[in-house]
Amino acid sequence: MRLKIILPTRVLLDSEVGKVVAEAQNGAFGMLPRHIDFATALAPGILIYETPDGDETFMAVDEGILVKCGEEVLVSTRNAVAGDDLHTLRQTVRGQYLKLDAKETVARSALARLEAGVVRRFIEFEERP
Repeated sequence: MRLKIILPTRVLLDSEVGKVVAEAQNGAFGMLPRHIDFATALAPGILIYETPDGDETFMAVDEGILVKCGEEVLVSTRNAVAGDDLHTLRQTVRGQYLKLDAKETVARSALARLEAGVVRRFIEFEERP
């Protein structure tokens, strides 16, 4: 089976796998190569896949969509991070989410200034004779 993990800006993973375990909104599930085709909404959590050599790899994924069609499993998500073990993955995810929170704070601040400027212009426009 071929697993592709697609982010908005790039393809994070495109690899042959023997098994995929993921978490949907209604619980965890596993897939083997002859699993029936289906689509589901993914919950934020850990996606585990097994390489053809039998090694398990962990990937933290944000909410997204998983589609299994034939031999291809497509995962589309806003954010995902790979890790060799769960402890390392947890630290990586924490670091990335702290960066995202800081970026969101800056963006929200800029948006608030922009909105205030627009409101100020409308008030000035209404006050003109």
